[in-house]
Amino acid sequence: MVMGVLRMGPWATAATAVGAAALLVAGPAWAEPQSAPQPAAAAAAPSDSDLQTVRIDPEPMVLGGRTELHAFVANAGPEETNSPMFITVTLPREVTVEGPFYPDTCEPSPDAHQVHCEFPAGLKENRSATALVPLRIDRYAELGTYKGSFTVQSADDRIGDNNRVEFEIPVVDYVPE
Repeated sequence: MVMGVLRMGPWATAATAVGAAALLVAGPAWAEPQSAPQPAAAAAAPSDSDLQTVRIDPEPMVLGGRTELHAFVANAGPEETNSPMFITVTLPREVTVEGPFYPDTCEPSPDAHQVHCEFPAGLKENRSATALVPLRIDRYAELGTYKGSFTVQSADDRIGDNNRVEFEIPVVDYVPE
């Protein structure tokens, strides 16, 4: 192994001093102001899609218990979606939402009686998307059946009369295993 000594003449010392001075005056490169963000490319035109809500009642639960709602949406086509879609679940006062949710874009309302979920564009024709929303019934509610609903909205949806569905939440005194 050959070891050498780096010899610095007066020019190297001067260059080092100039570089250090430039750093002190201008600051580090990571602290430089960034240029303004460029406008995003124009969004794709809405597709010709028919999003449909599908009723799936959650499993029964006991007072104070939990169950999971499957807010199921199908794309009947004829095209893949070019825009995001939004599922909104609405619950009666005795029932609240309780995370974790799927997808993780779901946001509960402050009173936890609604949750809004966003799905990205790209739902293909004859495919579906499902928001998984855990539900909890108040321990002081009455036994019986409670009704909730969910809707889907998207700029791509051309038929609005199939975008809302009601579901039933059965509350029982005992859930068989």
